[in-house]
Amino acid sequence: MSDLKRNNLDKSLSPYLLQHTANPVWWQEWSAEIIQHAVDEKKPLFVSVGYATCHWCHVMAAEAFSDIDTADFLNSHFICIKVDREQRPDIDQFMMQYLTALSGNGGWPLNVFLTADLRPIHALTYAPQYSFLSIAKKVHEYYEKNADDIEPFINEEVHPSIAAEESLVKNLLSYCDAEYGGFGPAQKFPPHSTLLYLLHFLCVENNSDVQTLCRKTLDAMRLRGLNDHLQGGIFRYCVDRQWTIPHFEKMLYDQAMALWCYSLAYKVIGENEYKKMAESIVRCLNDCFADDGLFISAHDADTRHVEGATYVWGYAELKDFLAPDEFKRFCKSYDIDEQGNFEGRIHLIRKNDVDLRDIEEKLLTLRKKRPQPARDNKIICGVNALVAIALIQAGRNLERPQLEEKAAQIIRRLVDLFWDGKALGHSYYNGAKQNQSFLFDAAALLTAISMTYENDASWNTLMTTMAAYVESFRDGEKWVESRAADFKPVFASWFDHPVPSSVSLAEMGLTRVALITGKEKKSKSYRAPYQADFFNITAMMTNGLFHVISSRSAVAWPQLSPNSLQMRGETESDCYRGTCRVLEKKWKMKNRGLED
Repeated sequence: MSDLKRNNLDKSLSPYLLQHTANPVWWQEWSAEIIQHAVDEKKPLFVSVGYATCHWCHVMAAEAFSDIDTADFLNSHFICIKVDREQRPDIDQFMMQYLTALSGNGGWPLNVFLTADLRPIHALTYAPQYSFLSIAKKVHEYYEKNADDIEPFINEEVHPSIAAEESLVKNLLSYCDAEYGGFGPAQKFPPHSTLLYLLHFLCVENNSDVQTLCRKTLDAMRLRGLNDHLQGGIFRYCVDRQWTIPHFEKMLYDQAMALWCYSLAYKVIGENEYKKMAESIVRCLNDCFADDGLFISAHDADTRHVEGATYVWGYAELKDFLAPDEFKRFCKSYDIDEQGNFEGRIHLIRKNDVDLRDIEEKLLTLRKKRPQPARDNKIICGVNALVAIALIQAGRNLERPQLEEKAAQIIRRLVDLFWDGKALGHSYYNGAKQNQSFLFDAAALLTAISMTYENDASWNTLMTTMAAYVESFRDGEKWVESRAADFKPVFASWFDHPVPSSVSLAEMGLTRVALITGKEKKSKSYRAPYQADFFNITAMMTNGLFHVISSRSAVAWPQLSPNSLQMRGETESDCYRGTCRVLEKKWKMKNRGLED
């Protein structure tokens, strides 16, 4: 075992952990050996969970975890462990469930004090140095007096409640922000899964209220502060109800989900600006995230410890850099105020859709000369599979088949890198693969493969193999996220934000496989809206609200409803809402390049 009276993160293969190598805290990586050492030493654990692009993680690293007095106390009384939540989502999920049960909310950095046998004592997110040291002392005092009486925390699988189909839209409409779009009265997160459900619902029923909600939310996300208007892509969330100022980190999973949403919205609603938004996200993926055929995890919110520094502008800077006519045109389409909207600076927000690509490219050229945010260069299997899914859907909805071809290349690359024939790895960084298996990765990859199979039956063997692998994560009627040797089994989450849950992806992947291979699939009940919106898309599939198209050769996707699955068969039919009809002649004729 390494010398534990030192910070050992310099040996890590996590970009996040490497950011903490200079802390005087004796950080260790999570391992069975470290936990056993805590048991042997009769010391409690202090576990701090975060990720490389987390602003408040950086702040706490620079404050509490760089303070000598705080480090001395932690080193003397605890075994201190740093965890990258993206590499260990099982540990993160267990700790986060405890924190939310304790305080009602969560966030990162996620700091948890535990006994050596993993009974949580206390948890908190960010705290400034002076208060954190006081908390650590109180926690240790409590532990010394009550160690034997601390109750274990049981990680339960929490099912969203069953919901009536007719209540879903009604409840989502009641929760939405009718004035500014999105959901809730405060900070605004992009509601990817909710939008996907509502857009699929619009394929079934033309509901003006739902279309208004979708339009208002999609327009706020693309016109206001969530969107990077110069380079494409979206930021993590906005801190205000009006979608003005974002938390400036860019996450790969947000790009994937937003691409899916906007390409589907273009197909369903027909608004050309949604197509442009989807194409700008593809540009962002290629320019900012692409790495050797796959995509890195994230870009930091901070540049040289200043949040948003790369992205914001000074009023005089814009006026001096742009020609007078350019500045005048720019101010007509962007909300430019001399006082700024973010700490005296200007974060760009659009007022209209007038084409200013010439000016935007000019500003982007200047912005690229600035210091850039740090990158988290990890490759995460499941999130890359989400990108493949989004590219497939964008290819179909935007009529750009080259995006589907790109997705197939990504899937092949993921299989080559992560699948060893028995298990799927999780992440890859600096030439090393993390071999731990998680349901999310397997379920996302299966769902992506099932979509490529609709175009090309040669994927059948891999799809069948991956479906069986996904099934191996079942535990009776429950789903297990991971069975890591160095941690307790953790049941998979059902919550569909910010990405579809592992459960929802698994259910979608397996449902798609059953339907496109002609097998029976039991009807699924709808679940609580907002919590399980992505799952409810799968429930739509099992309740007959997707067209199951059977044909001898593939029908061109632009001819089909977005609520469609394809399978090969001698009987050419369209099965929808419990009724199978002969496939429309125009679809077959167009697909074969013939005249109607």
